[in-house]
Amino acid sequence: MSDEFARLKQTLGTIHDLERVASLLAWDQEAMMPPQGAEGRADQRATLVRFAHELLVSDELRRLLEELRSFEESQPYESDEASLIRVVRRDNEKARRVPAELRAALSRAGSLGLGAWLDARARRDFRVLLPHLEEQLELKRRYVECFEPADDPYDVLLDDFEPGLTTAEAESVLEALKEELVPLVAAVPELDPREDLARSGPFDLDALRRFSLGLLRELGFEPDAWRLDRAEHPFAMAASLGDIRITTHFHEGHLGGLFACLHEFGHGLYERQVSPALERTPLATGASSALHESQSRMWENLVGRSRAFWVHAYPALQGTFPERLGRGGLEAFYRSINRIQPSLIRVDADEVTYNLHIIVRFELEREVLAGRLGLADLPAAFDERVQAYLGLDVPDVRDGVLQDMHWADLTFGYFPTYSLGNVISVQIWERARADLADLDRAMERGEFGDLRDWLREHLHRHGRKFTPRETLERAAGGQIDPAPYVRYLKDKLETTFGVAVA
Repeated sequence: MSDEFARLKQTLGTIHDLERVASLLAWDQEAMMPPQGAEGRADQRATLVRFAHELLVSDELRRLLEELRSFEESQPYESDEASLIRVVRRDNEKARRVPAELRAALSRAGSLGLGAWLDARARRDFRVLLPHLEEQLELKRRYVECFEPADDPYDVLLDDFEPGLTTAEAESVLEALKEELVPLVAAVPELDPREDLARSGPFDLDALRRFSLGLLRELGFEPDAWRLDRAEHPFAMAASLGDIRITTHFHEGHLGGLFACLHEFGHGLYERQVSPALERTPLATGASSALHESQSRMWENLVGRSRAFWVHAYPALQGTFPERLGRGGLEAFYRSINRIQPSLIRVDADEVTYNLHIIVRFELEREVLAGRLGLADLPAAFDERVQAYLGLDVPDVRDGVLQDMHWADLTFGYFPTYSLGNVISVQIWERARADLADLDRAMERGEFGDLRDWLREHLHRHGRKFTPRETLERAAGGQIDPAPYVRYLKDKLETTFGVAVA
């Protein structure tokens, strides 16, 4: 190892530590912090983000990258060394366009926005959040201006989460989904409420947490490396490869919190199974938001809503809630957890209508960024779009425009990666099933090690070593394609509900 490369890794380790501590403060803000800590927490996170940014854009780091060009060229493309230099060079070139003061201001505004979002939800009053959104939008527009003119200003924001993907490419996938999925929603009959076992609460919350935690441990949740906590909006983060934090929100009336656990487990497992050789570098995380989301949706839906999974898990769930589920058979429960019915809350939506929730948000945030929609008009526009795409009336802002935290914490550009992740999840799943012929029978036995190992080998261990396109090629053998996902949904509807859609 060259002296320059050793110095590079030392500097990157410091940046990594600062960023992970900032993430840990964000986790604490959502899971543990008292509300009055928001102002101080915003300053703390902004300080850490500014220091990390200044190190990333420093002249010293840039000189190191120049000195390492010949070393990089001497290493195989797929090596850890060449990958690290390549990724850091891209990160450095992108970060140098953004002043450290702006980066810190964005972090501070996002932290304050999160606190305001919680307050606005509690008051059911969008006006509490509005001034924060106005400041954030101005900051985001200043951020976009730091980059070369793009075909669409949204390209700049999307690239933060899905490097190399254009807005036009994302829109093409989402439009294809909308065209295919709207007829599916109309074709599926409503489930008899008496058979909707997953929504037959009240479920005791302590019992639900114990059951969920036991199930997570069977999947691979290690008590000495993971935590499960409560948050208003479920999320996952990794303070290190040995410190994985996932959160959920349990509800008495339905089992959505259980499926949120499976979802966040998928995120956590991706971080947990990154190669230890990449720790304390920018490579020690997922390749992109869509690839990360493919893992959460895989464990939530392709595993967690499969018949094979519940052949194993349902007897224990029945035993936990005998009054609610004792007389309901496996097939009735399977239909219940796979029902297709428009609902107001995105995180609780079924596999088909979920994507319509994403399309609503994708369209609205593009209109806001372009100035075609004022922020004060966002609640009404949200309600109108939900009515148009899902046929539902939104009762208030808590179940409407305030249900997601992503605009409040400044993650504009993130929403489309949810649906892209759905699409990618099936592409990866089909490759895994081809290699693991015994996968269904293994899940029926409660055995998930082979699947975890396959995901580690083909996806997780690489972290950010490769571009999202290269990573998907390695894991799925091709580029993003909505056709397998649509085919999966149609096959499932036909086998579960007898609905055949061309």
